[in-house]
Amino acid sequence: MKQKFIPRGVMAVRAEAAPSQAELKQTIEALNKAFADFKTEHQQQLDEVKKGNHDALQALKVERINSDIGSLQKTVDELNMRMASAQMGGATTGNSPKDPEYTSAFQAHMRKGEVQASMNKGAAEEGGYLTPVEWDRTITDRLREESPMRQLARVQPTSKAGWKKLFNLGGTGSGWVGETDARPETATPTLAELGFGHGEIYANPAATQQILDDGEINIESWLASEVEAEFAEQEGIAFISGDGAKKPAGILTYVEGGANAAKHPFGAIKVVNSGAAAAITADATLDLVYSLPKKFRQNARFLTNNLSLAAIRKLKDGQGNYLWQPSAQAGQPATLHGYGIAEDENMPDIAANSLPLMFGDFRRGYLIIDRMGIRVLRDPYTKKPYVLFYTTKRVGGGVQNPECLRAMKVGTGE
Repeated sequence: MKQKFIPRGVMAVRAEAAPSQAELKQTIEALNKAFADFKTEHQQQLDEVKKGNHDALQALKVERINSDIGSLQKTVDELNMRMASAQMGGATTGNSPKDPEYTSAFQAHMRKGEVQASMNKGAAEEGGYLTPVEWDRTITDRLREESPMRQLARVQPTSKAGWKKLFNLGGTGSGWVGETDARPETATPTLAELGFGHGEIYANPAATQQILDDGEINIESWLASEVEAEFAEQEGIAFISGDGAKKPAGILTYVEGGANAAKHPFGAIKVVNSGAAAAITADATLDLVYSLPKKFRQNARFLTNNLSLAAIRKLKDGQGNYLWQPSAQAGQPATLHGYGIAEDENMPDIAANSLPLMFGDFRRGYLIIDRMGIRVLRDPYTKKPYVLFYTTKRVGGGVQNPECLRAMKVGTGE
């Protein structure tokens, strides 16, 4: 019987070069200039509207600058991420694999279908071979860069397919007694169990055998990039709106009125109305912040999509100050009411009864379950002359504490 073994690792993967401070500074300066232009042009647009005039060209100019701001802010965020990755040792420190025997065998199998003795280390009962650990980490790192939820939430590796957690609902009794009074038994706390939805995500890229034989592509980097793109897209959707059936349970499904609103022992994620039938108001964004208990606000962030953020940039406080502020220096994100903002295009757009904006401590609020190990099954038969690489990974997720999160619902609540 072949022994199941998770390989110690492998192949070094080149990281993008870290950006220079000058490059980041230049981008931030361009962002701040664009925001200054935006404020000037937007105010001019508002002044004309007050006079009863509607200048379509002026409105178009404002939207163009708003779009430029979004692009520049995204560039700043990416540069900050690359700098942080380099500082944490994300760049390659060497080209020699830690486990050259397994890595060499894995590459030979992926290219030519050869099965060497050393491949037994990666064999598993359910078929396919475990990818080298370093390659596995590479995909996970790239998923972290692609998926805002992976950056915000807590990620729990596990060797099992599922994950359950116990919650203390309280109920412990107590009482006052005198020095010599009896101490009768008190009530005990109630515990509740919560499981997290999980499923298997897959990608099935193909390459011709001739390309593999000629070595025209780096099979490892090509396969990793193909898998990363597919996994990131599917995960991103599930973490936000997944129904929990053979996939993670999305964070929005735990909001009051959602499919999983009654699932958590602590209740549903509470909502704050936007203050308008089909828009978000400045007062409502502040209400959203202060609806969250103070103990959860320290590490809280906003989560929305790009279109909603474009509308939020136009909001002002009672003194005429814009609520959204761009990055002021390296390492700082754009802010709303002083809290960072994360963009996820899987969040809904602003529309009646939608949930376009969330706020909270996502690391304490949402849990992603990663079944350790990515498996690859080489299939040269199904689609000749192509060789398919059926790649799978088990992923789960769900809300672990709804009290840490708040959602904004578009509407007046009437």
